Amino acid sequence: MRTDDFWAVVDRATAERPASPADVAERAVADLATHDPEEIVAWGRHLEKVLVASGKEDLWAAAYLINGGCTEEGFDNFRGWLVAHGRKAVAASVQSPDVLAGMPAVRAAAESGAVFEAEEVLTIAARAYEKATGKPLAADEDPPRTRPEVADLWDFDNEDEMRRRLPRLSELFLEPPD
Repeated sequence: MRTDDFWAVVDRATAERPASPADVAERAVADLATHDPEEIVAWGRHLEKVLVASGKEDLWAAAYLINGGCTEEGFDNFRGWLVAHGRKAVAASVQSPDVLAGMPAVRAAAESGAVFEAEEVLTIAARAYEKATGKPLAADEDPPRTRPEVADLWDFDNEDEMRRRLPRLSELFLEPPD
């Protein structure tokens, strides 16, 4: 599946505003379920490529700041939330995770404590496949999530390092230094 075809499904699912990640996922499932099963599998594999490309430690650190902590599964779900915001949001945040500080929802989360996770986005292909075929997606067709090794991450609780790497997000989510 071509990258443009992958993102076209997300774009159609986000065309109606406002759209929560759950709404985006449901619309994408309905859209994909009209495709051939092979295309649905290819879409799921392309999602895995997006997750691999976005599996960066600084993006995980951004998720950690924004969500008030972030497990491995939480990082997957955070990236699902990002995918629901479209290609530009994913590309910009992978290149420089600190740009997330400019998103209105993220700015509001600094006050509200909202957590951004969308596991339902990660299951779009599996649900669309089952809807289209009446059968579950085979385990070997549903690739495992990819993320950095926990042991290789820098200490996300080190506020000085957070401020150095993610200054805009740190300004929103960390207490000012003494």
